[in-house]
Amino acid sequence: MGRWQPGARDRLALAALELFVERGYEATTVADIAARAGLTERTFYRQFVDKREVLFGDPQSYNGIFTAAIANAPANARPLDAVAAALTTAGDSFAGKHAYARQRGAVIASNTALQEREQVKRLHLTDAIADALSKRGVPGPTAQLTAELGTVAFHQAFARWIEAEDESDLAKLAVRVLDELREAAA
Repeated sequence: MGRWQPGARDRLALAALELFVERGYEATTVADIAARAGLTERTFYRQFVDKREVLFGDPQSYNGIFTAAIANAPANARPLDAVAAALTTAGDSFAGKHAYARQRGAVIASNTALQEREQVKRLHLTDAIADALSKRGVPGPTAQLTAELGTVAFHQAFARWIEAEDESDLAKLAVRVLDELREAAA
């Protein structure tokens, strides 16, 4: 087994998704995933707490994409404009990952526990965005509301994106959905 080769986390995630699609989430074990990836169960558990987490990546890295973009937005950017910059950056980070995201979405949609975990991921993202906005001087309630709007926009855009047959530009779609929310409020 090539357990010391680089990229173990990505190999495990890809192997897990393949098996979840082939056999179903419940019928797939950690041992199955590790074997498919050419790694040991011990290596799996060094990377992930359990098989559920293999579908959710590194939350700090994921949230960091959004928060770094907010921090780097122009100083005079309004809160929602800073969030739009974050949605663009986050959307760009998914380029080339459409097929994987579609399969992952289907697996999550088929399992209630995974849907709940996806909701928790979204809540953590909202908190991270609100914190990043607060660091820019946005008052707490406004930061929270803006973060919630940004998270809803990204979630809706992502859902539309994975439903599409071919890969479109998620970044543009996310900003378009945020603009739809702005229009609804006007």
